[in-house]
Amino acid sequence: MKTLSLALRFARRDLRGGVKGLRIVLACLALGVAAITAVGTLRAGIEAGIAADGSRILGGEVEVASQQGPLPPVAADWLAAHSARLSRITSMRAMAVAPGGDRTLVELKAVDDAYPLFGELMLDPPGRLAPGEIVVERVVADRLGVEPGATIRVGDAQFTLRGIIVAEPDKVTSPAILGPRAMIVMGDLPATALVQPGSLVNFEYRVSLPPGTDRRAFADALRAAFPQNGWRIRTADAAAPSVNRFVDRAAFFLTLASLTALLVGGIGVATGVRSWLDQRARTIATLRCLGAAPGVIFATYLMQVLALAAVGIAIGLIVGFGLTALAASALADALPVPPRLGLYPEVLGLAALYGLLTALAFALWPLGRAMEIPGAALFRDALQPAGVRPRLALVAATVLAGLALAVLIVATAENRAFAGFFVGGAVGTLIVFRLGALALMAVARRFRAVRRPALRLGLANLHRPGAPTPLILVSLGIGLTTLAAVALIEGNLRRQISDQLPEAAPSFFFIDIQSDQAGAFDRVAAAQPTVRDIKRVPSLRARIVAVNGVPSEQVRTTPETSWALRGDRGLTYAATPPEGTRIVQGDWWPADYRGETLVSFDANLARGWGVGIGDTITVSVLGRDIPLRIANLRDIAWRGLGLNFTLVASPGLLEAAPHTHIATVRSGAAEEGAVLRAISEAFPNVSGIRVRDALEQVAALLERIGTALSATATLTLAAGALVLAGAVAAGQRRRVRDAVVLKTVGATRAQIRRAFLVEFGLLGTTAGVIAAAVGTAAAWGVVRFVMGGEWVFLPGTLAAVVLACTALTLAFGYAGTALALRARPAPLLRNE
Repeated sequence: MKTLSLALRFARRDLRGGVKGLRIVLACLALGVAAITAVGTLRAGIEAGIAADGSRILGGEVEVASQQGPLPPVAADWLAAHSARLSRITSMRAMAVAPGGDRTLVELKAVDDAYPLFGELMLDPPGRLAPGEIVVERVVADRLGVEPGATIRVGDAQFTLRGIIVAEPDKVTSPAILGPRAMIVMGDLPATALVQPGSLVNFEYRVSLPPGTDRRAFADALRAAFPQNGWRIRTADAAAPSVNRFVDRAAFFLTLASLTALLVGGIGVATGVRSWLDQRARTIATLRCLGAAPGVIFATYLMQVLALAAVGIAIGLIVGFGLTALAASALADALPVPPRLGLYPEVLGLAALYGLLTALAFALWPLGRAMEIPGAALFRDALQPAGVRPRLALVAATVLAGLALAVLIVATAENRAFAGFFVGGAVGTLIVFRLGALALMAVARRFRAVRRPALRLGLANLHRPGAPTPLILVSLGIGLTTLAAVALIEGNLRRQISDQLPEAAPSFFFIDIQSDQAGAFDRVAAAQPTVRDIKRVPSLRARIVAVNGVPSEQVRTTPETSWALRGDRGLTYAATPPEGTRIVQGDWWPADYRGETLVSFDANLARGWGVGIGDTITVSVLGRDIPLRIANLRDIAWRGLGLNFTLVASPGLLEAAPHTHIATVRSGAAEEGAVLRAISEAFPNVSGIRVRDALEQVAALLERIGTALSATATLTLAAGALVLAGAVAAGQRRRVRDAVVLKTVGATRAQIRRAFLVEFGLLGTTAGVIAAAVGTAAAWGVVRFVMGGEWVFLPGTLAAVVLACTALTLAFGYAGTALALRARPAPLLRNE
């Protein structure tokens, strides 16, 4: 207690002199904590918004959805009997046609009189939708060139345009993905003749429950009353699972980027603490010579560091919360729901804990080292560092703080395996840049006999005692590695979408072709002069309900393959392997096979599910469970946008089930409109999806994702620049002294400037080259193994990273050199 009391008194007195030396610690911790706070608060706000407004988002307190036909009458009656109100919605894709012949794909939604159960459908002009009317989103009216009062044909029916949809309360859970929204009343749907056996139609039943009824109990009772139904049943407290998954994953990656910034900031903490202790060297040496115990010295300066760290963390929490409000306002159109901003103690506590562990992990070593240096050695430590290490207890404490930080990252991650790789990658990157620094210093030592004074001095600065070479390389390296990896990943994705896909992709996908229309469709499409290629296959909708007898919700999968167990999947049958089939295991069935129903399955999903040849996948088709035995595994090239199916079954049983066909058509780009018009006029129930439009939507989404990734990478680079500035500032006293001595012995300003620029130019170039190499390896792994794409090396992107790094380092180095050259020799020489 006496030691702590004395240390507290010393710390309080020392802090009266200001915190100039610890400003870098404040800034680094504040930046990292602010980023983590902003991401966490925004995520919590979105999840709170979804949870609080779940009934409006879902459109009811409970929703039952089926893609394989309407619910049986007995099930619909059960819902009506046990609910306060029941609303029915049917949705599908269709072609909307203007009187002049212009047409566009829409997501058609037929609603009943009870819609919406929660929220409000806002129209312009205001009012309710009546029979014979249609309302559309503004983009539909613009594409068709129509105004309210005009006639729009959908399927076989004609509708009067009632107005424009301003706000759709349940849009989050029923988004218009491939086309904008159009809405009609349920009673007009039969006139369109769009609902045919096997058509891609969603049937949704939404209920408002009597007061006091538990949502989950209602859903459980429904499942018990109708087991093995293949329906999707959701409650309002889980209104948008896909949105939740998207938010969780986006927040996960943004948090990792923020943690990278905090990790770089941790290096800044170590830099700042060491620089600050160097400034206190005389004070520490004097105290040691006067008999102060090492424990008193350590406690004195640890208290000051923790006090400043607490201030930095507090600033980060405040700034991060403010950034959340700005981000919510800037991203209002992109967010699924308006976030409920507020103080979330768990988020703030987690961000503060990250900051505290980072401060301890990076500050304990320089503090422990300072307490072990004898008093006399401290006076010369700047020129001839003492080869001491902290005590074993402090080494253990530093390791424990680092392990606690790693465990916290993994334990709070949505994908723990990826978080573990992130931690390992971060440690590995630190080691690589440290080794790179040692290699640069070793190479610089080999050129001591260089004749040019500026070059010799610049090289000597890289390996002299106390040289900042390792610090600068590490501080710049992580941020630049992140930036290089993000730039390469984004560049590869852009290349695949903008350069490769349009050449290989068909012009159109046509869906909902009835079996009795298949032959006529082929003839009409082939009659178009610019059509080059037509492919058509049967198509059914199936939900995977079990794998080897295990219910789908209990199947253990890898995170990247779990999507196939959610919702319905496309299913087709074929006697012979489809064109381009690449079988990697097993054999295709004979063309005349008529035995047990077999299936050709996606090899990637098989690996993720742990299944293989001979295993069974049970699918629900039109309410009937059909077991499919795996006969072979295929490597599917999804990127080609051909007619690929996860499940390709053997003919026989499925041929008798009601189904439709889908087709791809290739034509000249200039004649796409004529081809679409001819086919949709001949077959009003058939919907044509223009691939070019879909690719433009993907490109737009990629643009937003790329912007977000670049922003997070820039954040990390900003942290690195901050640490670089701190490293330059920490060595400023040495730089001033060197400049004064060199000018005194006759060196010109130009020679001194060139020497320092050689030093910083080599540092920047080396950091850029290593960052480019490590970033390339990271991007290659992500593109090849996470995204499953083809890797393309982009030398121009890497060259830009190296040049940017060199320029950044030179800019900071030049600024420090210019300040050093301004110092007047006389005052410094007299003081020395």
